[in-house]
Amino acid sequence: MRILRASDRALLVETADLDEAMRLNRALTAAAVPGLLELVPGARTVLVRFEPRRVSAEALSEIVGTIDASADVSADAALVEIPVHYDGDDLAYVADVLGISVEDVIARHLAASWTVAFAGFAPGFGYLIGDDPLFDVPRRATPRMRVPAGAVGLAGRFSGVYPRESPGGWQLIGRTDAVMWDTEREPPALLAPGTQVRFVRAARLAAPASPQDASLIARPPQPHRDDSQRRIDILSALFPILIQDLGRPGNAALGVSASGIADRTAMRAANRAVGNAPDAAVLEITAGGAALKLTGALVVAVAGAVGELVLTDRHGEERPAPHGAPFAVFDGDVLQVGAPERGLRSVLAVRGGIRSRPVLGSLATDTLAGLGPAPLRAGDAVALGDPRSAPHLVDPVALPRDLPAPGETVTLEITLGPRDDWFTADALEALTGQEWEVTARGDRVGIRLAGAEPLQRSVQGELPSEGAVTGALQVPPDGQPVLFLPDHPLTGGYPIIGAVTDECLDLAAQLPPGVRVRFAVR
Repeated sequence: MRILRASDRALLVETADLDEAMRLNRALTAAAVPGLLELVPGARTVLVRFEPRRVSAEALSEIVGTIDASADVSADAALVEIPVHYDGDDLAYVADVLGISVEDVIARHLAASWTVAFAGFAPGFGYLIGDDPLFDVPRRATPRMRVPAGAVGLAGRFSGVYPRESPGGWQLIGRTDAVMWDTEREPPALLAPGTQVRFVRAARLAAPASPQDASLIARPPQPHRDDSQRRIDILSALFPILIQDLGRPGNAALGVSASGIADRTAMRAANRAVGNAPDAAVLEITAGGAALKLTGALVVAVAGAVGELVLTDRHGEERPAPHGAPFAVFDGDVLQVGAPERGLRSVLAVRGGIRSRPVLGSLATDTLAGLGPAPLRAGDAVALGDPRSAPHLVDPVALPRDLPAPGETVTLEITLGPRDDWFTADALEALTGQEWEVTARGDRVGIRLAGAEPLQRSVQGELPSEGAVTGALQVPPDGQPVLFLPDHPLTGGYPIIGAVTDECLDLAAQLPPGVRVRFAVR
């Protein structure tokens, strides 16, 4: 077992094989280690996220090294049966690759005992490992752009069920009517690491759900509309506006990443200005270009990206609004958030907070997983909380903050690892020795960086899926790194050369295209 540094707040424990990783994940879960925040099991690893104020990386490494991971993971595991219609588009191809008939593929898939090794890719998606060594199937050379919810597939040694429509490169052998993810269910994920799964042959398609079965239907998030006296109507927005809070950490076993606000510093500043609790939900506005009609007498603050803020009253009179400090809004005012001069993301807080329907205890919008309130577009409205519920007085002091503009250079601290040994010495030198440009190919999942010298690998081949942290610098085959932001996938298969430190994550979230980045090893 090797213990590698994954960031300043995470370790990656590399095991001999999948079985040991599953046993270690179960043992660490049962151990209740102080300061351990979350475990993300992978194909041969367990990512261990921790709180440095409660346990140091060195102390945690010692604890992990003494954990007894010999217990059988199948002990006391729940059993789930999944009915399958074996009519997948790739069934004949799989049979040809494995050198058996289609009926033999089906029979052996049904006869095998399957266990959820780890979760990832999407909420409710479980990577199932079986006891039949026959199943080792290559992924599709070209992934499909759309794989329907309920599709049953094979990839490598794993089988799995797509919980929602998404792109995918697995070989599809069938489909199921079982709902893999439903926020109305407790727990919402049908499968969790360690769950035993048996596939059974479905006789026919299930009938449409009756009204009393509505709790079984996975409901997509809907824009929040409200006719109350306190609300914000979206008149226009360059990009969808998102409701955000600190996210939903601790749900990796369900295949759910933490997500949450991209710039925590800006959220705290905006909430402090209007007297809210620091973690009250806010609106995240990317690249400005937004016009918001405010209904009710409100106290508002905008922090984060710096740009022009203009209030227009119902009579068409304009007045400027301050940045980073509270200001009063009268019923019918329209707030225009201009294109940022510095930074990328603006955070708008309203005294009393945002009202919406929580998912797993959070109002955060996870754009990759499709969890939380739906992104807000022109014509949508969001309800506001009672200003009397705000626990503090407004703070009129604006907090200055230096954010970058296109063409400027910023320095981000990183820790190396966990896969820096997959890269050449020249690549490690290029990582910190050259500037990287922030490209326009970025969102809340990650930012694509471009450097004159791509990062060359010394180790070739495919890396088994393993956990990734926010701030990770994942390097695809072209050698141009991707800096992961809050909506990144839980696991990935490209090597991660380093990770931005927690202290620099908020700055990383504010990098507009055209900014140049230098990395400094901490």
